Amino acid sequence: MRDAAPTTIYLKDYKPFGFEVTSVALTFDLHPNATRVKSRIAFAPKPDAGGKIFLHGENLTLVSARIDGEPVQPEITTEGLTCPVPDAPFVWEAEVEIDPANNTALEGLYMSNGMYCTQCEAEGFRKITYYPDRPDVMSVFTVTINGPHPVLLSNGNPVDASDGHAEWHDPWPKPAYLFALVAGDLVAHSDRFTTRSGRAVDLNLYVRPGDEGKCAFGMQALKDSMRWDEDVYGREYDLDVFNIVAVDDFNMGAMENKGLNIFNSSAVLASPETATDNNFERIEAIIAHEYFHNWTGNRITCRDWFQLCLKEGLTVFRDSQFTSDMRSAPVKRISDVIDLRARQFPEDQGPLAHPVRPESFQEINNFYTATVYEKGAEVIGMLRRLVGAQGYDKALSLYFDRHDGQACTIEDWLKVFEDATGRDLAQFKRWYSQAGTPTVTVRDAWYSGTYILTFTQDLKPSATTPDPQPQVIPIVTGLLSRSGEELVPSQVLELTETSQSFTFEGLPERPIPSVLRGFSAPVVLHREMPEEHQAFLLAHDTDPFNRWEAGRELARASLLAMIRDGAKPDQRYLDGMHAVMAEDGLDPAYRALMLGLPAQSDLARTLHDMGEVPDPAAIWTASETLRDALAERLSDVLPGLHEAHQVREDYQPNAEQSGRRSLANATLSLLARLEGPARAQAQYDAADNMTQQLAALAVLLREKAGDNALHAFENQWSHDRLVMDKWFGLQVMQAAPDAVAATAQKLTEHADFNWKNPNRFRSVLGAMASHHAGFHHDSGAAYTLLADWLIKLDPVNPQTTARMCAVFQTWKRYDEGRQAMIAAELDRILALPELSRDTTEMLTRIRGT
Repeated sequence: MRDAAPTTIYLKDYKPFGFEVTSVALTFDLHPNATRVKSRIAFAPKPDAGGKIFLHGENLTLVSARIDGEPVQPEITTEGLTCPVPDAPFVWEAEVEIDPANNTALEGLYMSNGMYCTQCEAEGFRKITYYPDRPDVMSVFTVTINGPHPVLLSNGNPVDASDGHAEWHDPWPKPAYLFALVAGDLVAHSDRFTTRSGRAVDLNLYVRPGDEGKCAFGMQALKDSMRWDEDVYGREYDLDVFNIVAVDDFNMGAMENKGLNIFNSSAVLASPETATDNNFERIEAIIAHEYFHNWTGNRITCRDWFQLCLKEGLTVFRDSQFTSDMRSAPVKRISDVIDLRARQFPEDQGPLAHPVRPESFQEINNFYTATVYEKGAEVIGMLRRLVGAQGYDKALSLYFDRHDGQACTIEDWLKVFEDATGRDLAQFKRWYSQAGTPTVTVRDAWYSGTYILTFTQDLKPSATTPDPQPQVIPIVTGLLSRSGEELVPSQVLELTETSQSFTFEGLPERPIPSVLRGFSAPVVLHREMPEEHQAFLLAHDTDPFNRWEAGRELARASLLAMIRDGAKPDQRYLDGMHAVMAEDGLDPAYRALMLGLPAQSDLARTLHDMGEVPDPAAIWTASETLRDALAERLSDVLPGLHEAHQVREDYQPNAEQSGRRSLANATLSLLARLEGPARAQAQYDAADNMTQQLAALAVLLREKAGDNALHAFENQWSHDRLVMDKWFGLQVMQAAPDAVAATAQKLTEHADFNWKNPNRFRSVLGAMASHHAGFHHDSGAAYTLLADWLIKLDPVNPQTTARMCAVFQTWKRYDEGRQAMIAAELDRILALPELSRDTTEMLTRIRGT
C-alpha cells in the first residue's frame, strides 16, 4: 500500500535526471510468486550528477546490487534506493524478486488468469525493478524472458526464441513507462502489412484460446490505421513486428507500449454475435489511438507527466480524424461533443478542475482525465483551425523532424507551429494553463445592410486559475438568409478580447447567424436569439453540427420549462423533429443522434448555473414525458422509418449498416412507448447479432417485459465474460430510479460478479453512478452502496477506486439533504486509516477539505 499522506509535485520544480542511460538489459525468470528480475543498466553521469544516484522502486525485494561488478549496499526506502556512484560511466546490476500473482493493483508486472502482463504507465515500472522511472529518461532495451509459457513477448523485434526462452531488442530509445512483457498460453491471429517503402511487417493479435473468432475486425482496424497514418501524416511503422495482446484484467482501455500494445479485452475482441456496432466503432478508434502513439507518444514522448496532454491530446485528435474519415465526420463530431459535455465539462466546472497542462499533482494516475485527453484534443483542433490545414501539416512535419527521439514540452510543440506558420501563439498558450470552460455570450445588431455580432468571453476564477485572462477562441460562423441560403459562408472569427465585435456589410437582409459551427471551440455558448431562430436552424442550417445543436437547444429549453414551470412539451421542437425524420437523404446515424435528448446530468448543470437546485426526479420525469410526446408526434413516420432501415444483408460493422441499425433501434424504442413491447420481443427472438439483441432487451426491460429475455440472455451468454458485462450493466441502466440501487446491490451478489475485475466492477457500480436519477435518488441508497464498494476495492486496486470517485464531483449542485448524505459517505471513506494515495487525493479535492 502506498503512503496515504500525498506529497505535491510541481511543474516549476522540474529538474533533469543527472545521468544518461545508454543501454538497458533485463532478464526475467518468471514465477507466479517469486519472479526474479535481473537488470544491467549502463549509466553515464552528467556534469551535475552529484555523486549519488536515486532509482525508483516499490514493493521490490532486493537480492543483490553491483556497480561495475562490485557489490554495493544502497540505502532503501519505500520509494526507491540511493547509492553512491562513480563520477565516470558505470554499469549498475541488480537482482530483485517480485510477486506478480498478488499484484492486484494491476500496475507493474501482474497476472491475469494465469497470464503474465504489464502496465507501466505512468509509474508502474518501478514495481518491476529499480530504475529512473520518469518519461525523460530514454534508452534502448534488450529483454530476455525465461518461463514455461508458449508465448513470451516484449518490446521491439524478436532476437532469439526457444522452448521457455525468448529475447527481444527494441532499437528505438524509450522511457520505462513504454516497457511491456507478456507471457502465457496464447494463440495468434496473424497478418502482414507492407509499408509504403515496401517493408513487410508481421502483425499478431494474441488472445486466449477460444477467442480466435473475435480478432478479424481488430486486425483490419490495425491495418487501416497503419495505412491512414502513412497517407495523412506521412508516418511509417518502424519495427519488423507489431503485436497486440488482449488482457481481461486491465485498468484502462489499452496501452501503447512500443511494438507490443496491451489491450483490455473489451477494446479489441469483437464478433457480430458478441459485440454491438458501438463496440466495433470503439475498438476501431482505440486500436487507431494506440497505433498512432507510435509516433505521437513513443518516438516523441513527454518530458514529464505535466506534459501528458502533448501525447494524449494530440493522439485523441488524430484518432478522431481517423474515425471521421472511416465513418461519418458529422456524426463523429457530434458524438465527441456529447462525450465532452458529459465528462469534461463537469470536471472543468467542479473541484477536480485543472488546466490541460496541470501545474501540480499528488498522484499522476488521477490526471488521466477528460481534460487532458478530450479537452487536450479540442485544443489541437482549435490550433489547426487557426493556422489552417496546410499550416498544421507543415508544423507536424517539422515537429516529427525536429523532435524525433526526444522527450518534449508544450513549449516545444507550440514553437514548432510558430516557426512553421509565423504566428505568435503566446495568448493561445493560455488554453494549456487556465482551467475551466469559458462562457461565450453572443449579441447581434442590424443597421440597414450592416450586421454586427458581438462576442463576450468569461472564464470564472478557480483555485488553479485565480485570475483568468482572455483566451484565443476560434468561432466558426456563417450567416443564413430567411430562405436558408448562405449569405456569408463559414469563416473563423478569432475572439481574443474580453468583448469583441465583428461587422458584416452589404447584406440584402438581416441574417440568422449560425455560430460556433462544428463546435469550433470547447466553450459554453449563450445565444441571445429567439427560439424561433433555433427552429429555423433545425430546419435549414447547412452545418450538420449546428443543425443538431439547434434541435438539442430546443429540447433543452422545453425540458427546462417543463421542470421549472410544469409546461407542456414545446410544439416547435416536436414539429421540427417531425420535419427532420420525414426528410429523405439524411444519414440514418445522424437522424438517430437527432432523436436523443440532453443528458439529465447536463440539465442538472444548466439548472445549477441558473442559480436553481436541480431535482433529479423532476429531470427524469420531464425527460420521460418529452420522449413520450416525441413518440406521439412521430407516430405517423416511426413505423415506416423502422421498416425502411432494417438491415437484411449479412452483418457488417461498417458505417452504412451501423447507421441504419442505429436509426431502426432508436425508432423501436419510441414505438414501444406507443405500442408496447411486441416489436422488441420479435426483434429479440429473431436477432442474429448483438446490436439487435441488446437493443431489443433494453426496450423490454424498460417496458417491464424483459424477465424471460433476461434469463434467456444469461443462459445463452454466461460463458462470455464481455457479453455478460453488458448483461450486468443493462439491468442497472434500465431500472427505474427507485430501483437502481437495489438492482445494483442484487447484481453484486451474483455468482459471476467478480469485483476485482475492473470491467465487471464498472459494469455494475459504474452503471449505477451514471444513472442520474437513480444514483441521486433521495433515499441515498446508491451513495452508500458505492461507498461500501469503494472501501472494499481501494486496498486491492487504488487506481480504479480513485477514478470511480469522480462520480461524486458534482455533489454540491444538489439540495442540502443529498449533500449531507454524500458528505457523510466521503468522510467515511476518508476516515480509513490506510486509504491509498490515489483515492485520498481524489476525495480530498472533491470534499474540499
